[in-house]
Amino acid sequence: MPDAIDLLLTRRSTRILDFAEPGPSADQLNTLLTIAARVPDHGKLAPWRFIVLEGEGRARAGAALADIVARKEPDAGEKRMAFELERFTRAPVVITVVSRAAPHVKIPEWEQTLSAAACAQNLLVAAAALGFGATWLTEWPAYDADGRAALGLSEAERIVGFVYVGTAVQKLEDRPRPPLDEIVTYF
Repeated sequence: MPDAIDLLLTRRSTRILDFAEPGPSADQLNTLLTIAARVPDHGKLAPWRFIVLEGEGRARAGAALADIVARKEPDAGEKRMAFELERFTRAPVVITVVSRAAPHVKIPEWEQTLSAAACAQNLLVAAAALGFGATWLTEWPAYDADGRAALGLSEAERIVGFVYVGTAVQKLEDRPRPPLDEIVTYF
């Protein structure tokens, strides 16, 4: 297992085209989800949940989205329809991070949403720690009521992102990061 600081300094998202089998085992997936849920959570509300797409579930979810595209975009071509059918098969496992932020007498909804986003970040770091590649994408179904419903969300829930996890077939070079003197101020 890599040193935690080194892991955080070198973690990099995997390109969506660079995933392959194997994905995490059932035990590894449980570890990922357990770590994902260990986030700041003011009020212990657990204002998030996860939808795991694996195996044939990935293709079923893609088919549900393709049906929506066919209905909303009757001129969508074969290439677009094929892409939708295969959307979630690009990695062995896709974890949908869902925000259940809701009005609360004490905890602002924004804090609850940020807690859900922290779940997605924990997934990225945990996947790297287990030796997997991962990337966090927020795609059109996150912003489309029919897309969210097709994936099993209620009207009040929102998709924070889709975290794709699998074996990275190519390690990416680090990208340029902003110099601290350009992004940090002291008050």
